[in-house]
Amino acid sequence: MKAVAIQAFGSPEGMAVIDVPDPSPGAGQVLITPAAIGVGGVDAMIRSGALAAYGFKEGHIPGGEIAGTIAAVGDGVDPSWTGQRVWAFTGAGGGYAEQALAPAATLVPLPVGVSAADAVTVGSSGAVACFSLRHARFVRGESVLVRGAAGGIGIMTVQLAAHGGATAVAVTTSSAERGDRLRKLGATHVLDRAGEGSQDAPAGYDVIIDIVAGPDMPSFFARLNPNGRMVAVGIVAGYPPADFGMDMFAAFQKSTSFATFSTDSVAQPDRRAAIADLFAAAGRGDLQSVVHEQLPLEQAVLAHQKMATGEVFGRIVLTPPGV
Repeated sequence: MKAVAIQAFGSPEGMAVIDVPDPSPGAGQVLITPAAIGVGGVDAMIRSGALAAYGFKEGHIPGGEIAGTIAAVGDGVDPSWTGQRVWAFTGAGGGYAEQALAPAATLVPLPVGVSAADAVTVGSSGAVACFSLRHARFVRGESVLVRGAAGGIGIMTVQLAAHGGATAVAVTTSSAERGDRLRKLGATHVLDRAGEGSQDAPAGYDVIIDIVAGPDMPSFFARLNPNGRMVAVGIVAGYPPADFGMDMFAAFQKSTSFATFSTDSVAQPDRRAAIADLFAAAGRGDLQSVVHEQLPLEQAVLAHQKMATGEVFGRIVLTPPGV
């Protein structure tokens, strides 16, 4: 079968389409013929070599999120799954392929009205958004700032905060056009990347969900209200400075807090239940799936190039041949 592998860490051009043996499901696994493959920020980080210290090697096939039809099941998996349309988390990779293996424990059936492209746009991003707001102890009536809101996680966080009764949902983004699109999804205030630009924006926020991190992250501690909570869910701009916590200590009397969040810390049944609820909401039209573009699997390099330029709003979806 055809797959896209990282032949050399670094630029997107280090990826290439290769031929690999057809996979076969082992115990507890299913074999899926994808109709849609999500292109995520983690894929780009792995491709760049930034996560090589965690065991990723050249030759790795990226892609952790797919949706399609189950072609076969391994030992210990209910055979009734065969033929069902599902979303699945493949793990650290393997999704950029004509067929992919996934643990049966990650499967979420796709309801009528939710396409495969919708599923890989809402699935993982929605789960991160949902559980990060819970991790921040967000409650109705609080204000929220989403830092780096134009990506998949940010777009879902904006919608969930708005639906959850936030009094204000401010966003940082790179252009007025993106800000207008985010307003249509529930944002109430649009700020630039430095957190400036809206005179009527709240002076402080109860919750900040930070997808960006990087060197400017500490400056946003000053935007937390007393007892405010910042949760970092990504490092799109790299790691923050080693002494970033000093800004919190400078405002010690405000009793603010900082946490990181990964869905790896959420039990698999809870994750599946949350994603099923998100799919149901998308099927009802309560949540919008924002697909920036669908590209053929063999154009994975182009997909990563577009992500690197910062032009993507939402998520790029890859489609295997014949879809």
